[in-house]
Formats: sequence, C-alpha cells, structure tokens
Amino acid sequence: MTVVDIHTHMFGNSWLDMLHKHGGPTYSAGTMEDGRDYLVEKGATACALEKEAFDYDARIVAMNQHGIDVSVVSLTSPNVYWGGEEVSAKTAQLANDEMVAGQIAYPDRIRWFASLPFEYPDKAIAELNRALEKGAVGVMVTASINGKHLIDPLFKPVWAEINKHALPVLVHPTAPFGAKEAEFGIERILMPGVGFMFDTAIGIARMAVDGFFERFQDLKVIASHGGGYIPYVNGRVDMFFQVETLVKMKIDKLPSEYFSCIYYDAVLYDPGALSLCIDIAGPEKVLFGTDFPMPCDIPKLYDLIATRPADEAKAIKGGNAIKMFGL
Repeated sequence: MTVVDIHTHMFGNSWLDMLHKHGGPTYSAGTMEDGRDYLVEKGATACALEKEAFDYDARIVAMNQHGIDVSVVSLTSPNVYWGGEEVSAKTAQLANDEMVAGQIAYPDRIRWFASLPFEYPDKAIAELNRALEKGAVGVMVTASINGKHLIDPLFKPVWAEINKHALPVLVHPTAPFGAKEAEFGIERILMPGVGFMFDTAIGIARMAVDGFFERFQDLKVIASHGGGYIPYVNGRVDMFFQVETLVKMKIDKLPSEYFSCIYYDAVLYDPGALSLCIDIAGPEKVLFGTDFPMPCDIPKLYDLIATRPADEAKAIKGGNAIKMFGL
C-alpha cells in the first residue's frame, strides 16, 4: 500500500534568510530558552525550526522510519506574506526553487505545493505558472492573509488562474484574527491547538457562504487539520443560515453542501473527529497527513485510520491522494 502524506512542511535556508531580513516586526525567528530555534508569529513562539524541515536527506530518513512513500511538502504559516511586493515575490520564488531541488533529488518521494505572493496578483499568477512548469502539484495558502479573508476581491484573479488549472489547494491556518488579544503566547499550545482550528473554520465557512465554491468549481480545496471546527459546527451553520433574515445570503444551497464538496486531511487525534469528517465528505475526500516536522504523533495517526474499514483506510492513507495528484 502506497502511503502519501499531503500535509507536511519544508522550509529552506533562503526562505529563512528572507524572513530574518524582512519579516519583522510581525514575524521573526530566534533561539529560545530550550536552546532550539523557533519561528515567532505575532508575538507568540510558533513552530521549532527542525532539521527535517530544511534537509531533504534527513526528511527521507524520517519518511522511511514512518513508512511514508511520498510527501507533498509545503511551507507553513506565514508562507511568504511579508515585506512588500518585491520581497514577497522573491521569497516565493526562492522557496519554490528549494522545493524543486528536493523533488529533483528524490523524484519518486517528493512533490510540492507552490507558495505565491497572493497580495500581488500579477506576480502571483506569474509565479504560479513558473512553479507549475517546474513541477508544482498544487498551491498552499493560509486561511487568511495579513488580515484579509480568502474571499477578498484582491485575490480574485489569482483564484481564477488556480481554478483554470483545476489545482489542489491546501488551506492551512495561520495566527487567527484576534491572536494578540487572545495572548496565545502565554500557554503557547493554544495557538496550534485551538487558534489554528478557528482560523481554518472561519476561512472555509466564509468561502462557503460567500459563494466562493460556486465561482471556482474546479478547485480541489483541502481543509487542514480535518477542517478545524467545520465538521463539528456543520449542522449549526446550516440552522443559522436557514433562519437568517437581516443579511441577504449569496448562496441558495445550505453551507453544508459546500462543506461536503471539499477535501479534508486526517491530521486528527480523535476517532470521533475523523468520523465527522467522513460523515460530511465521504472517505473518498479524506487524505492522510502528518504535519511533520511540527509536533505530531504519526503512530497515533496511523492507529486512528486503522479504526476505519480496510477499504476506507487504504483510500485515506494513499489512494485518494494518488488520484488527486496523479501519482
């Protein structure tokens, strides 16, 4: 059985160098009290900058240890969304080229999601087409971009170009709206454990009720971490949609009908959460992911999928991704 990890992160030394030079004051990186280097995002210490996120040789060793045949790698938050037009565009090019090098070194093991300077549509479209020529199999975008929702009119030309190519799009959370006020830096675990889930949920829900999925029907949107809170509030959103009288909705279908049309990764740690995803979208729209080398428990992720019927488990672990990415 081929195992495909569609949610796993790689950075790159050029990307990190651009962050050091141009990311402040919102984003930075530095050594913390435990002696490890970390990304700092909106005042909260975020992910550790692990060796396996920079070294493809080390990544392959880790993949072998965990029985992963193919990794579809991507940046994580904050992607390349800093420093203005020229910096963002240059950082995207450097980050994508580093992933090209990883795929060239391991052509049977590595695929990658492109990063784009989304806030600058002309440059984003140019970089998308350049990345596709170099082997990108999709696009990774954060669930909000510097205070803008993904439905922002600024991004419409970029979405139209991605839609034209009918690409998979991994929607990954970033520090959510209100992150500073929530003081996620106090406990630290609440940013990835709770805040990220909110960011994905509000991003996907807003796309649904705005009619985004009607306008861009050829996208294959993948909601990270099992869609955040989307599966849990699926029925609740429908109920409020049906009774709303003050705001004219832009869609005629129930929001849940759009939630059922997108894809979800299985970076979940509870059998009930996985069941909710499958209940909403079907097992054919759930894909294996690990979030590696971010904090994760890969054996537990495998054990969770093993609770499903054998045909579902096989599809989730690799079959669905093989179809999506043409592997």
